[in-house]
Amino acid sequence: MVSIFLYLLLITGFSAAIAQQRNSSISLGSSLSPNANPYWLSDSGQFAFGFYKKGDGFAIGIWLEKIRQKTVVWTANRDNPPLSRNVTLLLTNDGRLVLEQEQGQQTALTNALFSASYASMLDTGNFVLYNSSSNIIWQTFDAPTDTILPGQPLLAGNKLFSSSSETNHARGKFQLIMQHDGNLVQYPSDIPPKANDYAYWDSKTFDAGDNISLNLGRNGQLSLINHTGFNIKNLNGQGNTSHNFSLYRLTLDFDGILRLYSHGLNQDDDDWSIEWSPSSSNCDPIGLCGLNAYCTVQEQKAVCTCPPGFDFLDRGQPDLGCKRNSSTDGCTSKNGETVDTLQELESFEWEDNPYSTLSLTKTECRDDCLKDCECEAALFKDQHCRKQKLPLRYGRKRQGNASTTIFKVRFGSSNTTQVSKGRKKQQGMGVLFGGIALLAFALGILVITGILIYRCRVWEYKKIKNKGNDGLIEEVSLRSYTYGELEKATNGFRDEVGKGAFGTVFKGVIDNGKTVVAVKRLETVVAESEREFRNEMKAIGRTHHKNLVKLFGYCHDGTNRLLVYEYMSNGSLADFLFKSRRKPSWEEKTGIALNVARGILYLHDECENQIIHCDIKPENILMDEQKCTKIADFGLAKLLMPNQTRTYTGIRGTRGYVAPEWHRYLPITLKADVYSFGIMLLEIVCGRRNVDVDLPEEEVVLANWVFDCFEAGELDRLVKDEQVEMNKLERMVRVGLWCIQEEPSFRPTMKRVVLMLEGTVEIPAPPSPTPFSSAM
Repeated sequence: MVSIFLYLLLITGFSAAIAQQRNSSISLGSSLSPNANPYWLSDSGQFAFGFYKKGDGFAIGIWLEKIRQKTVVWTANRDNPPLSRNVTLLLTNDGRLVLEQEQGQQTALTNALFSASYASMLDTGNFVLYNSSSNIIWQTFDAPTDTILPGQPLLAGNKLFSSSSETNHARGKFQLIMQHDGNLVQYPSDIPPKANDYAYWDSKTFDAGDNISLNLGRNGQLSLINHTGFNIKNLNGQGNTSHNFSLYRLTLDFDGILRLYSHGLNQDDDDWSIEWSPSSSNCDPIGLCGLNAYCTVQEQKAVCTCPPGFDFLDRGQPDLGCKRNSSTDGCTSKNGETVDTLQELESFEWEDNPYSTLSLTKTECRDDCLKDCECEAALFKDQHCRKQKLPLRYGRKRQGNASTTIFKVRFGSSNTTQVSKGRKKQQGMGVLFGGIALLAFALGILVITGILIYRCRVWEYKKIKNKGNDGLIEEVSLRSYTYGELEKATNGFRDEVGKGAFGTVFKGVIDNGKTVVAVKRLETVVAESEREFRNEMKAIGRTHHKNLVKLFGYCHDGTNRLLVYEYMSNGSLADFLFKSRRKPSWEEKTGIALNVARGILYLHDECENQIIHCDIKPENILMDEQKCTKIADFGLAKLLMPNQTRTYTGIRGTRGYVAPEWHRYLPITLKADVYSFGIMLLEIVCGRRNVDVDLPEEEVVLANWVFDCFEAGELDRLVKDEQVEMNKLERMVRVGLWCIQEEPSFRPTMKRVVLMLEGTVEIPAPPSPTPFSSAM
């Protein structure tokens, strides 16, 4: 019997070897380019490996070439931005599979430990690297993205991650994990695997033991098999028992639902048929909709909706979540009148995280929440009132769920409907009389305003006419000084108050000693001509935000370039964090972080001309008399670098805060500021410099130490004896770690940073800021 088994094994191995040899081998030195020879085909032409379209550029992956739809089943470096046309995929002469950029920089696409002798795109959909003995040293089957194919096992500890959308194959919101306990489980991607409460489907094989794998047979059968080959469980019956040969794939789709698809190989259309799915509703996945939003099924599609009293954060992206359209701060009455009302939703399920649980009737639950200043919502079920604080998350409509969600809504908000008839009548009469009075008042104001505007315009016209057309009209809000005026204002540039990357700062007085200013003498400026320099000053002068240092004027006198700013009497954030005897409180820290983030957001997205700061650090965050934080030196990088969208060989910024792309000579984008802000945010949280060689070895580099503490669940070590709320501490740490990701595309935008700091959007657990390998 044993000899027969060995004979069959030899025959099978020999057949497999012959099958592999039939596949066309890809020799060392072979290459692909989006412009010419963009992919390598399998022998049958069924599968292709190479460049496919992604947005305005290209990505590297595997897809079905014979189907017009070109279904993608694997993607390399899926979270990276699209590639340009000027890249090359190369199997080098020394046996490495690399992506070569236009500048000659090479990035490894595999983590193979040995050099390859050749490669092959197999008819199974597997791209393989072989050594000289034709043994596999790396294959895409070992690094699945969102799909597995027949013959491709999902081994214990491996995961599938959904895509962001049908067309964007970047990592999305959901994951499928083949756990080491033998259970196959679906979770939101931002939930740790041990959080079983967040699983929305599992195979119920949690006692099967380690070394269980998910396998897809060529007949479409899905099975959980142990390391001995024993079938633990069939997930979808016996598979296809007919002789009609079809191609199968199991995909965790972007909507979080696991689906087994089939496609007849002789089929002319592009449609895939759904053979099996464990989900009965499109709203089954937890986390389809963002904070405070809930999922309902409409016309067989999952739709995100806001509860009463809430509006979408972004109507163009409903899945981002909802925010209140009015405030509910304070208690339920004001001057003896109720200012809050309650709204109810039936048969909804949310993440249950109550701060108080009481045994009450529904009426009592409503009354108790209405009177409780902290209660913003309540989940009522089985005579239990579970009072909640916002935000709520993971909301889903669940048929048969007997729970009631009670929302506290500010009286008069746009979604409030439960208002008494008497109050409506009173409001109607009040609106009528108030409208008449307001109209009369408005007409009077309109007449007076018209007269004032007329006089003001005549006065301005005469003023400009008297000055002559000397091109100074734009300087109504930004003054031009002579060098002599500023030399006198600063007492001969004697009172130096600071020195930075852009120049030296002196204290001075203008307006006959009435206004204290800071005069910055610039040292190296690209904009040499007076007109060019004045245009840059006009652009900087048009930026106005409460968290930016105000620019009063400038000087372009010969070779002298100077700027006149408001004087910030309380020094820099660096002084406050690292030198002051009185250390900032936790409330001050969170306020500082949020104000700086809002200032950077203004520079990136809201001012007339987008500005990349390029030198965000505590020394460039200044503090006024009220200790309000303001960003200094914004816009100056452009005077030193005329085009911020290109690649530079000269690094701008300060060591420790400079984003990795500066050192790799990559294009500098807004994400460079996000990185610098992330480093500074961790400094604010911990009250120390990002590098301190006087500390123990594991604490020297702040970013690494913070991540180690985060992974170990020991964030209290970061703040020592400081009194902080741990959930707020974790939120700021998560934001900081996301901001300092080595790959720029992983970093959030400043808009999302602000939302995360405000607690408006949920923050997934961040990966290590410095990955061990850039390979898939």
